[in-house]
Amino acid sequence: MLVDSHCHLDAGEFDPDRREVIGRAQRAGVARQLVPAVTAASWPKLREVCGQAPGLFPAYGLHPVFLDAHCEADLATLAEWIQREKPRAIGECGLDYFLDGLDRDRQQLFFDGQLRLARDFQLPVIVHARRAVDAVIASIRRVGGLTGVVHSFSGSPEQAALLYRHGFLLGLGGPVTYDRAQRLQRIARDIPLEQLLLETDAPDQPDAGIRGQRNEPARLPVIAAHIARLRGMDVDALAKATTENAQRLFGWA
Repeated sequence: MLVDSHCHLDAGEFDPDRREVIGRAQRAGVARQLVPAVTAASWPKLREVCGQAPGLFPAYGLHPVFLDAHCEADLATLAEWIQREKPRAIGECGLDYFLDGLDRDRQQLFFDGQLRLARDFQLPVIVHARRAVDAVIASIRRVGGLTGVVHSFSGSPEQAALLYRHGFLLGLGGPVTYDRAQRLQRIARDIPLEQLLLETDAPDQPDAGIRGQRNEPARLPVIAAHIARLRGMDVDALAKATTENAQRLFGWA
């Protein structure tokens, strides 16, 4: 059994064939998917999509890349959704210092607000950290009392170790399968097994075998096999360990 810890199954790219995508994932052994939101406007559709099949779990949050779609009142609305819907996590939230034109102070306002909600509701937080891992770590330290995952991790071994000390796992997906991703492959090989989660980030971040194509959660076994080879371990053992990590983080029995 595998867990896709980060998949945007509600994305419009899946509207034509979502049921077939879910079926392919199930046949590939992907028993559970954590589906994070990006904007408040997307929450109702996300809830509907996750109700279409067992093993689909929503997380509600406000993504930093969609900053123009957010208003401060969304944080209060998010608290109401969390109370009513009882999600497994909060997110996707975080900081993005890669894209030009994203106001960093405003990103921080929404990120801090969601971190505080995660702490207060005792939920893990799903974090986006692009060219902003140090700032994310500083935010986690400042708020305190948090657990979660930094998805699509692309930082340094030192940052990975700091995040582990603060109770954060790392999500690794398609990028680790590319030959040029030497530093990321070292991370995948060397981090504690207890810190590792698998993800696809579908429909984005396809693995090297489907470069340039739409990604989907059925590709998760490819990622698992690649990381298992890097770590010199049996893929079934890797699947078992990462599934247990996801169960522990997201509170699945």
